[in-house]
Amino acid sequence: MASISALGAFRHGGRLREATAAHPHAPCPWLDLSTGINPHPWSGPRACDDDLRRLPDPQGLAELEAVAARAFGVNDSGRVAAVSGAEAALRLLPGLIGGGAVALLDPIYGGHAEAWASWTPNRLVSLDDPRTLHADVLVLVNPNNPDGRRIDREILAALAAERSDQGRWTVVDESFAEVAPALSVADLEIDRLITLRSFGKFYGLPGVRLGFLIGNKIFSREFRLLLGDWPVSADAIALGQGAYADEVWRKTTRIWLSEQAAKVDAALAQAGFTTVGGCDLFRWVEVPDAHTVFNRLCEQGVLTRPFADRPDRLRFGLPSIKDFNRFQKALQA
Repeated sequence: MASISALGAFRHGGRLREATAAHPHAPCPWLDLSTGINPHPWSGPRACDDDLRRLPDPQGLAELEAVAARAFGVNDSGRVAAVSGAEAALRLLPGLIGGGAVALLDPIYGGHAEAWASWTPNRLVSLDDPRTLHADVLVLVNPNNPDGRRIDREILAALAAERSDQGRWTVVDESFAEVAPALSVADLEIDRLITLRSFGKFYGLPGVRLGFLIGNKIFSREFRLLLGDWPVSADAIALGQGAYADEVWRKTTRIWLSEQAAKVDAALAQAGFTTVGGCDLFRWVEVPDAHTVFNRLCEQGVLTRPFADRPDRLRFGLPSIKDFNRFQKALQA
């Protein structure tokens, strides 16, 4: 069996093939709880055959950005630029707004640290650190990944406005904000505030590779030009248009995810684990000797997310309704 450090598990969730190779005798199919993905995805029409046989239509892209803007509470769809996943957007930002001191609100999704590391000096900071206000670029996730930390909208809005007045950028990754919409600052027109949104997590379709950058109108237009004429696929346009227009599904899904997260917490507590954070798409759990527990769960075909710098923490995504009993049994074992 490969050691946990030999796998990509420390970097981010997923990598199911690596886990399968390391645990060849685990029961199949695997139950992948390593990411914060809705296990019951939105189900609607994909691109038709004709659309797949031609280049994505610019009008369709504009309609996607308009319906997403309405879902985000953004009045001007010109501020919303579609991109092939929030990950792609965050990787491009250092080349667009970098050049000074960068502060990353600790802890933070590792992709942000990787994106900025090769461009400019950056440091991990806390919200009350004086460097948070004075860094040329401040990057944070809200609700946070992996621990679920939340920053009230009013506090974040005031911070971003003050920093913008000083000519400083604030980047807020709202990839999990669909389950905490009251936290979002995407609708605010603050000159140097950039917000990122993810489609795949809440809508349960990460393979579609769709996300959005929301900024001031000039910056968003320049970002859109950088991406070229076809930033996302015909499938992404069709699925995004349908899903973001489905307000009823969005409301009922938020309720179900909240209820399922509570059930997961109860199952974790029964097994002796303590939920210490997270949001309604994942749970941040205190587990003594978490790396051993990670491997034991892998032996049962259950993939979670360990952390190199926190050997007492695991992150659990939510199991589907049909997989919940298997999840409980794996915890008890």
